[in-house]
Amino acid sequence: MNKEHVTIGKIRGTHGIRGLVKVSPLTEFPQRFKNMHYVMLNRNGDIGSFDIESVQPYKDVYLMKFKGIDSSETAAEYRNALLQIDESDVYPLPEGYYYHFQLEGLSVYDTEKGLLGTIKMIIETGANDVYVIASDKYGEILIPAIKEVILAVDLEQQMMQVKLLPGLIEEK
Repeated sequence: MNKEHVTIGKIRGTHGIRGLVKVSPLTEFPQRFKNMHYVMLNRNGDIGSFDIESVQPYKDVYLMKFKGIDSSETAAEYRNALLQIDESDVYPLPEGYYYHFQLEGLSVYDTEKGLLGTIKMIIETGANDVYVIASDKYGEILIPAIKEVILAVDLEQQMMQVKLLPGLIEEK
């Protein structure tokens, strides 16, 4: 499978004796579980596609039953496995909003300094995300994800246009 996968949940353990697993949602859209028919399970890089037989909310998790996993012993083998989907199956976001996986790796250009580097990581803070830029010229740059700084995102061109606030980069 060459496609990129997006993690939407993690199996925390088993429930009962018929192969049910407890899934912690790792998505902003946990309601998606109710309408899913299949999912990929990633066990330490070993990925398999599984049909979903049933899903029901239970306390702070979802109980899921996968076709072919019919006992608690078999289900226990999937503890800590990640539930994943193809990038093409993610929920669409409103215009101007992006998933982290869409932004990581983008080339970042400043209106005055030109190419700064690439987004290597995104830090979630209470107020706004912070993009960590790996720059050959400036070292590590932390850019706040606010509309005064982020001017444009072009996923097709794999680039982001920014206008740095004063003091974000120390000139060497």
